[in-house]
Amino acid sequence: MAVDRPFREQIVRFGAMLHERGFVAATDGNLSVRLDENRILVTPTCMSKGSMRPSDLVIVDNEGRLVKGRRRVSSEIAMHLLIYRLRPDVRGIVHAHPPTATGFAAAGMALNQPLVCEVVIGLGSIPLAKYGTPGTPELTEALEPLVPHYDALLMSNHGVVAYGADLEQAYMKMETVEHFAKIALVTHQLGIQQPLGAAEVEKLIVVRAKYQNGLPPSAASMPVSFSGSDGNHHRKNAEAPEERKDLTASRESK
Repeated sequence: MAVDRPFREQIVRFGAMLHERGFVAATDGNLSVRLDENRILVTPTCMSKGSMRPSDLVIVDNEGRLVKGRRRVSSEIAMHLLIYRLRPDVRGIVHAHPPTATGFAAAGMALNQPLVCEVVIGLGSIPLAKYGTPGTPELTEALEPLVPHYDALLMSNHGVVAYGADLEQAYMKMETVEHFAKIALVTHQLGIQQPLGAAEVEKLIVVRAKYQNGLPPSAASMPVSFSGSDGNHHRKNAEAPEERKDLTASRESK
């Protein structure tokens, strides 16, 4: 365990932070780290993320089979395996149920309006995946079209999953999703939204490129809607990648 000890301690630390911030309750949520091409370190099933010890974590292979550990593997391991398979750049995943963002997911509302410049820079857009029963192929089938194009997803009537170049990045993206959801909720309560326009978002793309200089490239896509006239507009589900307007691709083609 000496070689993977730092990763175990990191998962325990971020798991405790999720619990302290109310992003998970009881035994909700799961976290994982890709150790190498063939091994994934992941939280076990049926255990509070606020009371884990490094020795509680388990190691699985790329098929989700237990390689090392005394506890049972999470029933949602297939979601982690899917993300690692589709995103070679990802080495850390956090799945949680932050209340505000999960409320949007339960209401069938994506967080895809460009309301806050920092969110556009950091995450681009946070789409809503259709509902899939946890622990079944339904869930991975719902996530599969979106994982390659976004760094955080709302899961209908379920929660949020975020992923990044390491576990710290994945956790920070989870915090960003919940923070943005709180801001978006205030705009809904006020009865008006004033999204950034396409020109403003185009400028943020340039800023984002500078901000991410030296960091692993992000797959985060830009917001799917730039409606300035209808501030309350939202989409029930994210469009398939080929149907949405990807400003990043547009800029590269100029």
